Amino acid sequence: MTKKVLIIEDDDVFASSLKRRLTKQGFDCQWVENCSDALLSARNYIPDVILLDMYLDGDSGLRIIEPLRNILPKVRIILLTGFASIATAVEAIKLGADDYLAKPVDSQTLLSAINGQKAAPVEEEEPELMSQEQMEWEHIQQVLHSNNGNVSATARQLNMHRRTLQRKLQKKPVQQ
Repeated sequence: MTKKVLIIEDDDVFASSLKRRLTKQGFDCQWVENCSDALLSARNYIPDVILLDMYLDGDSGLRIIEPLRNILPKVRIILLTGFASIATAVEAIKLGADDYLAKPVDSQTLLSAINGQKAAPVEEEEPELMSQEQMEWEHIQQVLHSNNGNVSATARQLNMHRRTLQRKLQKKPVQQ
């Protein structure tokens, strides 16, 4: 039986690329661009897997995780985001997401997540310390999340100029 995948993504280029990649792998895919269409489509299409974008045209994908889970309790929900942070990953999992992947995502990692597998076994290592830039990024993400994505409110709370905050949000620190 072919797995059905519902793609909830507002970026046309990324969504069509994702749909094409998954169709080549034998999945039956449907794509919607916003939260209201997502809930309707989930009811009608009854997917096995949902690939959900974190930010949907000014809206948060996090807010529809619970309604999707209520409609389809056994569906596998994978949150995709271009702005990955520990705070949003924890929040997504608490709300009912099964996995959390940063964009762009390679095909092997995506297929592993869809099939409920870990991409690669993780060996026990000493934890890496975060750089100052990474710590600042994580803190900004937590404050931004607590302000529901409102950049102006976040800038005020961090005692930072709004444009400075926007520049910092565009520069995700690289792992050392």
